Amino acid sequence: MDSSASPLAVEIDPRTSISDLLVEHARATPSRVLLEQQVDGQWRPYTAAEVEALVVGVAKGLVAHGIRPGERVAIMSRTRFEWTILDFAIWHAGAVPVPVYETSSVAQTAWILSDSGAVAVIVESSAHGQVVAEAQAEAPDVRTVWTIDDGALEDLTRDGADVDDAEIAARHDAVGMEDLATIIYTSGTTGRPRGAELTHGNFVALTKNAIAVIPDVFAAPGARTLLFMPLAHVFARFVEVLVVAAGVPLGHTPDTTTLVADLGTFRPTFILSVPRVFEKVYNSAEAKAAAGGKEKIFAWAARTAIAYSRSLDTGGPSYGLRLKHRIAHKLVLHKLQDAMGGKLEHAVSGGGPLGERLGHFFRGIGLVVLEGYGLTETTAPLNVNRPERVKIGTVGPPLPGIGIRIAPDGEILAQGIAVFRGYHDNDAATAEAMKDGWFHTGDIGELDSDGYLRITGRKKEIIVTAGGKNVAPAPLEDAIRAHPLVSQCLVVGDGRPFVAALITLDPEMLPTWLSSRGKPELTVAQARTDEDVLAAIDEAVNRANTHVSRAESIRKVVVLEDDFTIANDYLTPSLKVKRSAVVRDRAAVIDELYAAAATERDRRPA
Repeated sequence: MDSSASPLAVEIDPRTSISDLLVEHARATPSRVLLEQQVDGQWRPYTAAEVEALVVGVAKGLVAHGIRPGERVAIMSRTRFEWTILDFAIWHAGAVPVPVYETSSVAQTAWILSDSGAVAVIVESSAHGQVVAEAQAEAPDVRTVWTIDDGALEDLTRDGADVDDAEIAARHDAVGMEDLATIIYTSGTTGRPRGAELTHGNFVALTKNAIAVIPDVFAAPGARTLLFMPLAHVFARFVEVLVVAAGVPLGHTPDTTTLVADLGTFRPTFILSVPRVFEKVYNSAEAKAAAGGKEKIFAWAARTAIAYSRSLDTGGPSYGLRLKHRIAHKLVLHKLQDAMGGKLEHAVSGGGPLGERLGHFFRGIGLVVLEGYGLTETTAPLNVNRPERVKIGTVGPPLPGIGIRIAPDGEILAQGIAVFRGYHDNDAATAEAMKDGWFHTGDIGELDSDGYLRITGRKKEIIVTAGGKNVAPAPLEDAIRAHPLVSQCLVVGDGRPFVAALITLDPEMLPTWLSSRGKPELTVAQARTDEDVLAAIDEAVNRANTHVSRAESIRKVVVLEDDFTIANDYLTPSLKVKRSAVVRDRAAVIDELYAAAATERDRRPA
């Protein structure tokens, strides 16, 4: 199959805007809880009527400060309650919110503010305010900066008290599906980030149709979700709008170090995340079991969960497997569910492949992970698995209103309600991405006979070895990253005689791994040459190699002294490795790896 499409499930009035989703609830079900804010460890609910009042108050403040319809207002903050209020207030005032990652540098911030033409910025803290202050030299349109921690929302509400209700209503009513909703800048794994222009229609149509085909997750009685991904990311923004459209409570947590505790108190029924978080959850549980001398029972329970999940796709578990699964659940698996609040049934994973092992493990403990696929330019999801028919290892069929096509070279093409209207002030880039009505994603994939999509690689990341073998690095990297010792993995080998990998150690997991094996504490610099650590890395590499041909397998690895992070600019804020940056900066390490291999080969007896 080379194409798959799904018809619209819900038709939307073209006059509808994102803020209409809130207004509809405030009118029809004013007492419905839409948001919950954590205050002193307790979750304080806000009804639709209360949320609308907060939104309108802030929108009036923006108007009082001269924000005109269509003008850009940037938000630079962690994920928190105030961001959602600000998003909807800016939309309600007819303006356009532009997200900025709270980890952005001065140069990155300056580019987004200047390219988008932002006239105002709302930052979370004084530290963010300092970044913006330094960036303003290159962003001359910015005339106002507010700080959330200094009472920005309260100040805006007070300043807008005299703005006429009719003015706000007129601005709200003037916005429809075709109008610009936001400009979200791409992660920038290669080159300068591009601003993807997404419309109100992109969000409204996509969220309404997603809810219509996956109601058991997004609109089930008692459904609720805790958002911890950065709201500067399109995936989080999509879910922010989706839950308001569905009318289910949304909570925010800005600090991932308290995520487990916050999951326990908020008790979500579904969450969204990226594969790295699921890897961390699994690895942490495995390390904790090892530290307590229960490594073998955890390994048995994990194997049982995976086997149980696999059996669901092949006729169901046998009596013996059901019995083993009940025992594994009672002894081990329930602890993971309890740690996540006890009510979590579904998770939506995007931003990269999860891997079949983790997909089956989490389904085996009672958490069905719905892998999906999409990009900034497609308002997040194009495809997503359905709860009633999950195909682990795929990203599911298209959502309603979406068409997927596989080009002759394997590239995934998309069209439909999710696809952006173009890059901001960049016609050349838009023309390159949009051809004959199809968005060229840059990803490589294949469709099965049911129209389920499998992602096999990134077009620009395909490695061609000196022998002419095409190698997709992602499957190898994902498999190696699953090891608890590994933080990041980057496969190299373009134009080289064989495939190799640069690997970084996880500094959080290293102490537990060493302790569980009775080894003394080591720094990352010491561990990278430790025989036992290297043996464990080799084992992970060998396991990954079983999934590919010999020509595609990794022959050599180098364990680096430092990790790839957002701080050193080797990771994007959405945790994607900036491949070109790593290869550029570690060129000497890569050259030395291949030179040593050549020397070793030359020394072998003929």
